Amino acid sequence: MGYSATKDAERSARAYGHELHISPKHSRNIMKALKGLTIPQARQLLEDVVALKRPIPFKMHNDDVSHRRGMGPGAYPQKASRHILAVLKNAENNAEYKGLDTESMVIVHAAAYRGRKIRGFRPRAFGRSSPKNEQTTNIELIVEEKE
Repeated sequence: MGYSATKDAERSARAYGHELHISPKHSRNIMKALKGLTIPQARQLLEDVVALKRPIPFKMHNDDVSHRRGMGPGAYPQKASRHILAVLKNAENNAEYKGLDTESMVIVHAAAYRGRKIRGFRPRAFGRSSPKNEQTTNIELIVEEKE
């Protein structure tokens, strides 16, 4: 899998989450909230979402999403936040391996898109079946040093 964006390889690090078993809708909203944050700020936000302290604002796919105090529609997508936190830690370790300052790194590219669909079926009465498919998500993060 390739990345959908390219940055200067000397000043940036990147990480990719391939076919994660999380919701593409939740992932897109989390990535929209993370873009432009530093690595410590993003890590703190994701840890707060997992602990149900801070919600993620839902800018898209927000029909029938309840409003949260201090913002419009929002939710606490814990499962997606845990997986994205692992990808963020991977990007941070890649930056550290390159010798970059991880405290001043900013997320310049954050994208989530649908991955492969895992086909399944649910048995029904009279020998029939219905589809029961699982959707996967691909995550890409690129962090870059501030000047």
